[in-house]
Amino acid sequence: MAFNQALDKAEREILRILQLKGRVSNVELAEQIGLSESPCFRRTKNLEDSGVITGYSACLNQRLLGLQVTAFVQVSLDKQSEKETLKFLTSVEREEHIVECHAMSGSYDYLLKVVARSMDHFSELSMQRILKFPGVKDMESHFSLQEIKLSQSLPLG
Repeated sequence: MAFNQALDKAEREILRILQLKGRVSNVELAEQIGLSESPCFRRTKNLEDSGVITGYSACLNQRLLGLQVTAFVQVSLDKQSEKETLKFLTSVEREEHIVECHAMSGSYDYLLKVVARSMDHFSELSMQRILKFPGVKDMESHFSLQEIKLSQSLPLG
């Protein structure tokens, strides 16, 4: 379902608060934006039903979970037939250490964000898995030295 209307002030505020604190109760959310509970609940439900809110999740600390390496991997495919591309994308979906995949314009086809326990683990992931995905012609890796900003919050202005 497409969301075909402009967001009003209350809806933008609901989204702003939920992006920062997804576990906020409807009572607290209503208090913070100055609505009664029922209208706040209906607006939030409408944002969920329309697909503007796609879900709720916990943000995890990658490093505390032992995933010390973040790499951005540029992938070029050998053949770009629909069948080969679908096989590649299926392999990407199945690999839990690939946490993001973007189709790109420019000199390579896909950009992957890969997390790994160590450089040895990343080496195994890249050499034994990603390079062997269907259609992969070439890959180039770039490593994050320091995370400066990580945000799932979208601008609402």
